[in-house]
Formats: sequence, structure tokens, C-alpha cells
Amino acid sequence: MKGKFSSTRPLTDAEEAEIQAMIASDPDNPEMTEEELKELRPFREVFPELAASIDRKLGRPKAETPKKAISLRLDQEVIDRFKATGDGWQSRMNEALRKAVGL
Repeated sequence: MKGKFSSTRPLTDAEEAEIQAMIASDPDNPEMTEEELKELRPFREVFPELAASIDRKLGRPKAETPKKAISLRLDQEVIDRFKATGDGWQSRMNEALRKAVGL
């Protein structure tokens, strides 16, 4: 169905009718009633232990010395040289600056 209906313009009455017919024709996924919608609860409320275990696994551990985002103007040639080294170029630039200041 990709591209058939556009999200950049309102649906025509015929398109809306076609979508509603497709929804109604799917026996494995019937539209929820108002009563069913009122009974829904948040995932964290229904499965608190599972939600907590997922939270602990998400993301990397907090750094002891987190890096700080700044705005810096550099020569385009310098940026191009580091970018040409591939992924991780910002970390390599940080290491080069650390060496330059004696860290």
C-alpha cells in the first residue's frame, strides 16, 4: 500500500471508504470498541517488572566524565581530513586535541 494514500493531502471520500472497508475486512484485527479502549492501561502498569528490566538494559552506562556538546568553528580542510578516516572521526579529533594540550 506504500504510496497509494498520501499523508500530504486530505483523503477523498472514496479513499476513506476504501480504507474503512480494508479495516472491516480484516478478521484478525478488528477495530476496538469504545469500551475496550477505556480498559487499556499503560505497559508499565500492567508489567512493572518487565518494564524495569527493559529500562536497565537500554542505553550505555553513564560515563564518569561525560562529554559536553559545544559549537566550534574549524577549517573545512581539518573537518574533511578527520571525516575521511571514517566512523569515529569525532572521537579521533577529540584524542588529537587531548594530545595537543598534553592530556
